[in-house]
Amino acid sequence: MVYSNELNTGRHVVFLLHAHLVFSTKYRRGVLTDRVREFLRPAMAKICTDFEATLEAFDGEDDHVHLLVRYPPKVALSTLVNSLKGASSRLIRKEKFPEVTSRLWGGHFWSPSYCVVSCGGAPLEIIKQYVEQQRAPDRNRKKQARRLTPP
Repeated sequence: MVYSNELNTGRHVVFLLHAHLVFSTKYRRGVLTDRVREFLRPAMAKICTDFEATLEAFDGEDDHVHLLVRYPPKVALSTLVNSLKGASSRLIRKEKFPEVTSRLWGGHFWSPSYCVVSCGGAPLEIIKQYVEQQRAPDRNRKKQARRLTPP
């Protein structure tokens, strides 16, 4: 998967949104073997595609996975997360991985909680400075000069 830093456009929007998601298995059981992760990667990518999102990176350890998702502003992250977790859980149960069925029960695969962190773009301190400088005195002087200039 290739990370892209290009802006997307919609009818009335220009955007570049990325989210770092972390999902843990139920009870933090170590059921995410290499085989299960390799099964999950294309499944998660397909679910993202259904939301017009892109799975840009995916990996994890035996009890959790990390995803880097690029998504459009019309997608609510909570909805995307629910679909990613729900559909992938169903697919794993349907595939009947022995390492999963022996350690998890009750139809659960993922923990109900998750972590999401927005990412990309400039550091927050730079954005804060930019926003604070929008009221800069020289900008106000230009507005006053325009008002004082005769037509």
